[in-house]
Amino acid sequence: MNILISPQAFKGSISAIEVANNIEKGIIKANPNHNIIKLPVADGGDNTLDTLVGVTKGKIYETTATGPDGKKIKTKWGALGDNKTAVIEMAKISGLTLMDRNNLKPYTYTTYGMGEVIKECLNYGFNNFIIGIGGSATNDGGLGMAEALGAILKDKNNKPIKRGIKGLGSLNTIDLKNIDKRIRNSSFQIACDVNNPLYGPNGATYIFGPQKGFNSKEIELIDSYMKNYGNLIDSISKKEISKHPGSGAAGGIGAAAMYFLNAKLKSGSGIVLDYLEFTKHCQNIDIVITGEGQIDFQTINNKAPIAVARIAKKHQIPVFAICGILGKDYQKVYKEGIKKIYPLCNNEKDIEYSINNANKLIQDKAYSIIKDNFI
Repeated sequence: MNILISPQAFKGSISAIEVANNIEKGIIKANPNHNIIKLPVADGGDNTLDTLVGVTKGKIYETTATGPDGKKIKTKWGALGDNKTAVIEMAKISGLTLMDRNNLKPYTYTTYGMGEVIKECLNYGFNNFIIGIGGSATNDGGLGMAEALGAILKDKNNKPIKRGIKGLGSLNTIDLKNIDKRIRNSSFQIACDVNNPLYGPNGATYIFGPQKGFNSKEIELIDSYMKNYGNLIDSISKKEISKHPGSGAAGGIGAAAMYFLNAKLKSGSGIVLDYLEFTKHCQNIDIVITGEGQIDFQTINNKAPIAVARIAKKHQIPVFAICGILGKDYQKVYKEGIKKIYPLCNNEKDIEYSINNANKLIQDKAYSIIKDNFI
């Protein structure tokens, strides 16, 4: 049998590549005669950088950039094996996990570091970008990123705006004459799996502001700042960027990417699977084994395992999944092409044990998939 192994990382436990290696070991234990292809995947969120770099035999670059609070941090970005494509995870540069959750100061948080890292990638000669924007701490509309790339942002007094929310609130003019010219000849794909517009009741601030530390009294005012910004870029571009699905992602960096980088917002799993040419790998495959940390009702929102299953379903290939634990309404995935799920544990009290013993448990479940269904 030809078996394609395509899991994503089990968040907080084990990488996608390690999951794939353990699935392979379990299959070989059950029957060493199967032909195995390993193609770990990701959905644009955590571990996308490491997964894509690992699968394509690329390279990790360690660097220093400005964190959300303006202080310098150590971070990293990746070069893929084609030597043309750079991968950036916003969470590693401007992410909420970089900040003290008990002492958030979102008014000052900036995306300046994102621009610094993009510029470094350009300096290394990369002109294709895959950027995952999940997990952000910022709500500055991506203006910090734009400033770092050379955009001139001024208030009504013709003075440079400050970084963070104050700058967003005082923005009056945008001048792109000094923006890095290499951006014009570059391609930017933004891994974005939310459909929120830039402002309004379903926009960046109202929906994601509370988790970033804004209180209910602040949100209305900040949303008005975001509306002013949206109206400005819509007017200059003569496009309705602020209303585009996903423009409100990551505190408005979705809109900034569209305006300043001429980027395309796409499903994270779609970007990754397209880059890896997943459909081609499905040729002559008999079964696919995928997986993630928790399979639940959110998995059907084009998370990597469901994106894998949907493509396999088109090719009439049965899909089996291994996960850490099953969550609410996990049954919904069965309609999308997943035939059977093998969880590592059956209740929350066993989660810690499963995390600590993930290697062996994943091997055991892969063994069971072969023994239960193909012997």
